[in-house]
Amino acid sequence: MSQFILYWGDMGGQWGVNRSVAQIQALLFLSVSPLNAEQISEELGIARSNVSNSLKELVSWKLIRRVPVAGDRREHFEAETDVWEIARCVAQGRKEREIDPAMRVISDCVTTAESEDNLDPIILKRMKDMQEFLRTADSWYAQMLGVPKAKLNLLLKMGNKVLSVLTLTGKKSG
Repeated sequence: MSQFILYWGDMGGQWGVNRSVAQIQALLFLSVSPLNAEQISEELGIARSNVSNSLKELVSWKLIRRVPVAGDRREHFEAETDVWEIARCVAQGRKEREIDPAMRVISDCVTTAESEDNLDPIILKRMKDMQEFLRTADSWYAQMLGVPKAKLNLLLKMGNKVLSVLTLTGKKSG
């Protein structure tokens, strides 16, 4: 359990997530019962204030939730344990924080660039290519939200078989 939590914290850092946030999420993911902030702080050796801030962030990502515990007035937390739901929450959070703003900014850039007389057409084409890529990714994301978990799991396990089918049907693009 300790090794998983440490490694998850390290991986979180590589993904741009604060190490403490990732470790708390890992601890709660593995925990069989809800934990309060004090228990989390003691278990991980993280300052109580850092735990509080990290819990707020995890709640905002919908990766953990507050749960009542009978006979205890303190807030307790439990993690989402469905790995597909975790992936969906992370993807949704990343989309809202990264993709959506990028789409707005690039759209503004394209609009401005289209009205510039001296702009090299190659620059405008590259901006529009990026805009189209982001639109496609956004559309794909929306479609994947509607795919049942079992079918999504099957789709991911198919891997190169999907490429083979596309090649057979002449839809492979390079």
